[in-house]
Amino acid sequence: MKKEQRADSSNSGGTRGPGGGFAMGRPAEKARDFKGSLKRLVGYLKPQKIKLIIVFFLAILSTIFNILSPKVMGAATNKIAEDLSARIAYFTNIESAIEGGADPEFIAQLKAQTVPSIDFNYIWRIVLILIGLYVLSSLFSYATGYIMAGVAQKTVYKIRDDVNNKLARLPLKYFDSHTHGEILSRITNDLDNVGNTLQQSLTQLITAIVTLGGVTIMMLTISPVLTLIAIITLPLSAVVTISVAKKSQKLFVARQTALGELNGHVEEMYSGHKVVKVFGHEKKSIDRFDEINERLYDAGWRAEFISGIIMPLLNFVNNIGYVLICVVGGIFVIMQRMQIGDVLAFIQYARQFTHPIVQTANIANVIQSTIASAERVFNLLDEAEEIPDEVDAKTIDFPRGNVRFKHVQFGYKEDDILIKDMNIEVKRGQTIAIVGPTGAGKTTLVNLLMRFYEIMDGSITIDGVDIRDLKRGDLRSMFGMVLQDTWLFNGTIRENIAYGRQDATEEKIIEASKAAHADYFIRTLPEGYDTILDEEASNISQGQKQLLTIARAILANPAILILDEATSSVDTRTEALIQKAMARLMEGRTNFVIAHRLSTIRDADMILVMNHGDIIEQGTHQQLLEKKGFYADLYNSQFTSNTAI
Repeated sequence: MKKEQRADSSNSGGTRGPGGGFAMGRPAEKARDFKGSLKRLVGYLKPQKIKLIIVFFLAILSTIFNILSPKVMGAATNKIAEDLSARIAYFTNIESAIEGGADPEFIAQLKAQTVPSIDFNYIWRIVLILIGLYVLSSLFSYATGYIMAGVAQKTVYKIRDDVNNKLARLPLKYFDSHTHGEILSRITNDLDNVGNTLQQSLTQLITAIVTLGGVTIMMLTISPVLTLIAIITLPLSAVVTISVAKKSQKLFVARQTALGELNGHVEEMYSGHKVVKVFGHEKKSIDRFDEINERLYDAGWRAEFISGIIMPLLNFVNNIGYVLICVVGGIFVIMQRMQIGDVLAFIQYARQFTHPIVQTANIANVIQSTIASAERVFNLLDEAEEIPDEVDAKTIDFPRGNVRFKHVQFGYKEDDILIKDMNIEVKRGQTIAIVGPTGAGKTTLVNLLMRFYEIMDGSITIDGVDIRDLKRGDLRSMFGMVLQDTWLFNGTIRENIAYGRQDATEEKIIEASKAAHADYFIRTLPEGYDTILDEEASNISQGQKQLLTIARAILANPAILILDEATSSVDTRTEALIQKAMARLMEGRTNFVIAHRLSTIRDADMILVMNHGDIIEQGTHQQLLEKKGFYADLYNSQFTSNTAI
């Protein structure tokens, strides 16, 4: 759970600064093989290459139309300035002629001239052009976002589908060696991170690069000198950004660490709140929470504050550049080297100049984190899969349940052999009990039987057919399991019972429930068989959960049953009833019973006593007691303990 939560909190790639700017404060995770993972991600984008090309050109067009706007507004400003200058000159000439005592006829001629006026038709044309540019820019931007959203979601859909199919092909050892939170984090958080970057950051990156190039070109066409002044401020902006980012990154790391600790502490305390209360550790738990929360608060506000001051500092640096541009531009206007509209247009371009630089740097940070997320997903996709089923796999149409282990050798690691030479022969209808201390190999034997793990040597056969020659689905359909740890999903009780047999009728479901002695308590529930079980089936007791799993096994009607202390979670009276039901269920079937309480397996046809992966004793209950060996010691210790209690 902690791994999952920490993965949740570490996938952020950037933060928005004041005024919509970007602050480069968040630490980016780095991929071990950046080029390889990037190439592989691009491979998933290849089917969408036509749409990506369209997105690329639409983004360019949207940016170009947006870039042209200041230039067009500058032309309008120049026209207004010219018309106003002409009008001012007209009245100035008349006034000067009058004050200078010019000939009245000359003055009359001056007054007879058309009075210069502002060409509003031209201005309106400029306004319409601007509206057209902004509308086109918005439409292209909308189309870019729409198409890119489809590209991103289809790409993530394909990756998620591949991951889901991969999980179905992975062996059990992968799930045994990775936490559920870690696997879920790759499927959810990492893929969401990839999707968000594809949908937003790629378009922003294209826009930022085109904007930077386009603005630079437009600035050069207006004034190379002013462009040089604008560029001079860039090193200072870079120094400010890098220096602040270094400080904020350390604080963000501290914040993420504290957040992971806090989430882990909360999960532990609330999942085990009964134990905390029983031992009176509430105050200790609260004090621990307060201490972590204090560190999280301290690191959090410092990180956000320092990353948040990047934009104000950049604005300060940029304003210095604006002042220089205005002063030099004003001088050029006075010297008639530039028009005032061009200066105003240049100022707007200068304001657009620094934003794409900061945005590009931030996106680079996000992409770094995204490739790291993609790499984790690709690592899952590269995991070793189960050995594929045989193309010409055999089938057992009517399984009888004869099972044989012949010279089976197995170890979870190649250099650490757990089972060295196992030989077992079980006939149909026999009940085989497997006992032994923790780590003896009881569960391993069942895992091998169902091909959750592959044996290293020897063979396991069912009705004379090697299980490696069967398809895994066909093999596992022969088994029914009732485990100590119950598993029920979110749905009705009816759906949970019929999980192993989807075509079961209502009568069969009720019949199985009665055989498992579950029908009575089900009917006492408000909705009966339509009662919805919540996510953890916490609205029924542990014993009732076990009864439902037994009913599910009874309904599935398997050829081979695997029982892992199926009655350990029920009371004594219910256990007695279930033992009778299980006895009826086990008739005519091969049964493997993993037993912890030896009193429940006295009637087993054969008891296998395992220790360190080997079968050290085997026989009936009475035979093993008479041997006075490992089993007898184990049984007597339990019997003595129970008597003492």
